[in-house]
Amino acid sequence: METMQLHRGRLIDHIQLVVRDLGASRRFYGKVFEVIGVPIAGEGEEFFWADELFISTADSEAAAGKLTGRHHIAFQARDRAMVDRFHAEGLAAGGTDNGAPGERPYHPGYYGAFLIDPDGNNIEAVYHGPAEVSAESVVVTFEA
Repeated sequence: METMQLHRGRLIDHIQLVVRDLGASRRFYGKVFEVIGVPIAGEGEEFFWADELFISTADSEAAAGKLTGRHHIAFQARDRAMVDRFHAEGLAAGGTDNGAPGERPYHPGYYGAFLIDPDGNNIEAVYHGPAEVSAESVVVTFEA
């Protein structure tokens, strides 16, 4: 049996979005994840996932036939340039502008950009300013 490995330590165990058009969502999130450096970890006919975000059709076993509502999800960016690329690439991949890259009043150094994904979710990339990071992520390895 294959060893499965996950990266954790970012507050959320997982989030599931149930979408109308999996292809449109795959194009949008594939490009957004490429920009922020998080690979698509797996995919099938009715789903795909990356880190803690699982995206599926309403026909997938976990969805119980229902679409999810509007959510706000913010992804961590390493710098302002990554926020800028997130916004540009997300627009090119079918997202709609919901706030161009720029400083926000939430706290000093908060630099973010917002996009609406193909299902109406508010997706953000945020850079909180210079900081020391002890590790990229926590690696959890399950052995069979």
